[in-house]
Amino acid sequence: MARLEQVLILDPPVELKFKGPFTDVVTTNLKLKNPADKKVCFKVKTTAPRRYCVRPNSGIIDPGTTVTVSVMLQPFDYDPNEKSKHKFMVQTVYAPPGVGDMEAVWKDAKPEDLMDSKLRCVFELPVDNEKSNDLEASKPAAITNASKPEGPAMPKSASVSLDDTEVRKLMEECKRLQVELVKMTDENRQLRDDGLRLRKAAQSGNPVSSTSHVSLRENGSNALPSLLVVIAAIFIGFFLGKFIL
Repeated sequence: MARLEQVLILDPPVELKFKGPFTDVVTTNLKLKNPADKKVCFKVKTTAPRRYCVRPNSGIIDPGTTVTVSVMLQPFDYDPNEKSKHKFMVQTVYAPPGVGDMEAVWKDAKPEDLMDSKLRCVFELPVDNEKSNDLEASKPAAITNASKPEGPAMPKSASVSLDDTEVRKLMEECKRLQVELVKMTDENRQLRDDGLRLRKAAQSGNPVSSTSHVSLRENGSNALPSLLVVIAAIFIGFFLGKFIL
């Protein structure tokens, strides 16, 4: 014998959509409308009862009224490559007169009196919403950056603000510092030779003239500014390389 056609009007009729992210409980509503002139008993079943919480999952719908069923999907690790195989079924039967015990109604209902509708579950991620939110968030940031006064140029953007004259000046300064570096290298070599000669003289017991001591001290004092020049050359060469590259 043919089954009865579902008397209730379901909204949505065939799919229950759940929009992520699924790190928290996601709720979707299912509306059940009774257009008949009789009371209708309903029951909501699912193939994955541990994954969903349904409130109410059963009840009676009076003629011409609508019941909203909340279907709550529990948090889980979503895999976009995995298609959902979860399904729901809304089973209904006309309520007998003076119905009181719902369990008895379903227990005594004949198979040919039962009506049912099946719905499949669909999981969706709000990709379009995330993109639009990112665009909206980037607009205020762009406006804020445009309104900020220009500060000292960073190395990566300095090449944009430097003109040819400044580049030439930096190149000349770099060459001058390189010449200073060569001179300092020669002075340091001379200092090493003088120091070695003094140590040998001290070991052999030969006196060393005070002039040599004075000359060594003078050379040593001259080494300090030369060392500063080298340090400056290193920093300027580093920033120059950043500007040109």
